[in-house]
Amino acid sequence: MSLPPEPHEGEQARLTRNLAELLQELRVAQAGVQILFAFLLSLPFTAAFAGTTGFQRATYLVTFVSSGAAVVCLVAPVAYHRLLFRRMHRPELVRAAHRFALAGLALLAASITGAAVLVGDVVLGGVGAAVLGLGSAASFVVLWVALPLRARASTIPVPD
Repeated sequence: MSLPPEPHEGEQARLTRNLAELLQELRVAQAGVQILFAFLLSLPFTAAFAGTTGFQRATYLVTFVSSGAAVVCLVAPVAYHRLLFRRMHRPELVRAAHRFALAGLALLAASITGAAVLVGDVVLGGVGAAVLGLGSAASFVVLWVALPLRARASTIPVPD
């Protein structure tokens, strides 16, 4: 949770703090999505991949593309910052980084859900894939969306 602004904190100091907090949060997500992407990148080159069904290949492809897009979105704030460094565009940078982070997290949730469906289908079959996929998606909706929005609605808004 973002701390309230200090009484003496100016607009630039607040933006600097917001950007630092966001970049710190992204470090956690970046590591996970990069590991998932690397794993998915190697999967088609294994002997077992030749025996996958059409559904499994389609699920793999959607999962691979969404994890790649998540990497792009979660690393984009770093590139954005580098290109705007010392150009007095901090408000735009914070807004863009926030949007990239939300998009990246949504794509990461889709990637992990897709991976759960793929593993479920290979190990348990169609019903197992559905159960794991729905359980994964529900977990993301509850933990990453519903609970934070509930907490947000029950507290006094703090300007960020």
